[in-house]
Amino acid sequence: MTMQKSFYSLMLTLALLLTANLSLAEDANPQVMLKTEAGDIVIELFPKAAPVSVDNFVKLVNDFHYDGLIFHRVIKGFMIQTGGFTFDLSPRESSRPAIINEASNGLKNKRGTLAMARMSDPDSARAQFFINHKNNRFLDPKDENVGYAVFGKVVSGMNVVDAIATVKTQSVSMYQDVPVEAIRILSARLVNPEAWTALPEPKPKTLSFERPVPVR
Repeated sequence: MTMQKSFYSLMLTLALLLTANLSLAEDANPQVMLKTEAGDIVIELFPKAAPVSVDNFVKLVNDFHYDGLIFHRVIKGFMIQTGGFTFDLSPRESSRPAIINEASNGLKNKRGTLAMARMSDPDSARAQFFINHKNNRFLDPKDENVGYAVFGKVVSGMNVVDAIATVKTQSVSMYQDVPVEAIRILSARLVNPEAWTALPEPKPKTLSFERPVPVR
């Protein structure tokens, strides 16, 4: 009888552990590793708060859109931006349509968060995004200000973000705040595919993007 009780106790423990592990897997957020020439940045995404932005971002990651692109706009104490240009500032257009603005999801443009870049049309974000180098409350939605949609945050590698934010920059043709020495994203990969479920493809919408304007 004692051995039988021990067996049932062991099975119950294993069942509880399995349930706990499944629960953790269900609650886990997808993460993306950006390997850059300045170091690695790990990003946690928030699909519950920003499902469309996360879906768009992960699909671009899986299509290798970000591989080889540079941080083309860097402003210390504001943000670092990427997602649209190669090392010689040749544009790389997104293969995906513009997405809706999810800035009203309750997530704030705090230091270390990621947000989508866009044009004046709120629903014009495509592939470019920026990492906030400090708390940028003026980028959050308020009154008539639609805001910029936060969809993730840096969970490892803020020292890399800091290093990128402090590089020397210059103006190149019509582009400002371009690092003198290009800093490339070597690769962008989803590290836990099991934590992400793709959304159905949206209907195409042809639009462009806008850069956030820093407070002077």
